[in-house]
Amino acid sequence: MSVYTGKNLEDVLKQAAQDKEVEIDQIEYTVLEENKGFLGIGASITIEVRTEEDIESFISQYFDNFFDNIQMEVDVDVELVDNRYRVELNAENNAIIIGRGGQSLQGLNTLIRSVASAQFKKRVPVSVDINNYKQDRYSKLSNMARRVARNVSRSKVDASLDPMPSDERRIVHQALANYRGVVTESIGEGQDRHIVIRHED
Repeated sequence: MSVYTGKNLEDVLKQAAQDKEVEIDQIEYTVLEENKGFLGIGASITIEVRTEEDIESFISQYFDNFFDNIQMEVDVDVELVDNRYRVELNAENNAIIIGRGGQSLQGLNTLIRSVASAQFKKRVPVSVDINNYKQDRYSKLSNMARRVARNVSRSKVDASLDPMPSDERRIVHQALANYRGVVTESIGEGQDRHIVIRHED
């Protein structure tokens, strides 16, 4: 993030866009201080500027420092895809980072999402994956959800899935969004939050 001060908002946004080599509409900002002056004389405004590249750089640097501190060599690649920052990790021993049932990887996902959101004062959607583990997991979840939905549609008996993190619940909701005869609902709190697939006439 960078801080800019100028006579008016238009001027500082133009300067920020020029420095960061982006269009003005690609800039997000927070007003830190504004002085309207007297009849426009002495007016000034100070803003904090952030772009997608700032967030990508922050996430990448955070993980570089994190793995350096625990003495692990991990390649980190960050890219904004469909309004979500996708972080691809790769290490000699991916299993350590994934953890049992993907718990360590999920912990890293929760950590960086919380840290980045606090840093940029907004919700930063992040998805951390390693060697396509998450993508494979998402594919299996989608297939499982459709199998359960098919059974619910035939039997007209609702089915509850095991508790899962928010990103995996999102995949299930998306997989069944247009599935005829069923609706999905997330219920429960915290680690017990899970999806119920309900029959719908």
